[in-house]
Amino acid sequence: MRHRRHYTLEEARERLPWVMDRLAALRSARERLTDEGARATLGESAPGNGGGRAGRDVGEGFLDLQAGVAEFEELDIVLRDLDRGLVDFPSLRDGHEIYLCWIDGESDIEFWHELDAGFAGRRPL
Repeated sequence: MRHRRHYTLEEARERLPWVMDRLAALRSARERLTDEGARATLGESAPGNGGGRAGRDVGEGFLDLQAGVAEFEELDIVLRDLDRGLVDFPSLRDGHEIYLCWIDGESDIEFWHELDAGFAGRRPL
């Protein structure tokens, strides 16, 4: 078994509001990290004062992104693609390990796939 935790369909569905909230937070953190203006200001001012507000924004973005990814790992929920919001929940089906697959914008978890099949191998539940 690859995963220490396995979700029933009901448990995975109960986690979806948390997943949606965390995806939004992670995207926000990433935006702070990649903001060109903040990075330019940071590069100009970092030698003298640590980057000031721009340095703090970029640093906080990094820490928030790191913490958000760690939360997914702690719950053994696999974040595949932050841009698309692609998430897999480890589960068991007929005695073997699978993923319940969800992508941001879908109203419910309606697909599953084998561990190595990926998004292209999704099948209806």
